[in-house]
Amino acid sequence: MAWLLFFAPMVLGLQACTSFQTEKYVPQRGQMGKDVMWLATSDDLALRLMEAANVGPDDMVIDLGAGDGKIPIAAAKSFGARALGIEYNKELAALASRNAQRAGVADRVRIVQGDIFKEDFSTATVLTLYLLEELNAQLRPTILAMKPGTRVLSNTFSMADWEPDQVIRAGKETGYFWTVPANIAGVWNVSGLEEKASVTLKFDQVFQRVAGTLQHQGRQQNLLGVRLDGANLHFSYLNNDGQLKSVKAQIEGQKLLGEIVGPYGMHELQLLPVKVEGRRQN
Repeated sequence: MAWLLFFAPMVLGLQACTSFQTEKYVPQRGQMGKDVMWLATSDDLALRLMEAANVGPDDMVIDLGAGDGKIPIAAAKSFGARALGIEYNKELAALASRNAQRAGVADRVRIVQGDIFKEDFSTATVLTLYLLEELNAQLRPTILAMKPGTRVLSNTFSMADWEPDQVIRAGKETGYFWTVPANIAGVWNVSGLEEKASVTLKFDQVFQRVAGTLQHQGRQQNLLGVRLDGANLHFSYLNNDGQLKSVKAQIEGQKLLGEIVGPYGMHELQLLPVKVEGRRQN
């Protein structure tokens, strides 16, 4: 019993010492990690990025290379989102978890120690990055395969020829914002655009930039104002009577569902919606 009484304080002392050493861990700006060095994102840029993506309580923010946890913590504390941080460095991951607890958001923020090229981040509605451009390029195919409408934010580094939807400035810092676009390239058979007739739409696509044509009864015209925002598609065309018609539609895999809408702002011309349905040809 005396031995136990002697040994127990030693164990507690060692545990306290280990905890103290862990709490003393301070990451050094520029320290090397697996693929990149650690640099903290400024508070101002972190907030501006999430404001650009309209982050809110319904979002799951996943931060690739979470570092000290600043982005996940800000997403939870300032925007009410749930957040996950993936950090390769074990000490940084532990620090980020402690920071989340100190910030009072541990119930909404989870930090995992892992490799961003192996961990599953497909559940993100908002994805944040502070990596190198070549790493962004490696991740880009995976990101483009995510659910259309997923918002992507990057500190400093772009996605090569994937043009950002918005460039965000915060002092001398720069960030980028993209929305993952649906894949609409190809030929679609669509009903509802012309009464009791099917028309053919053909779309050419480079990321979120889209152009298209409409073919009906041997005549072809260019679609006007084609715009793709995630899975939301907008375009206008001239019907057989030469009237300008506008369409808003949702892309769901191989299906297109939408309606013809009245002219913007002209409430007296707002007619009953005409349903539009389409399917991509194989």
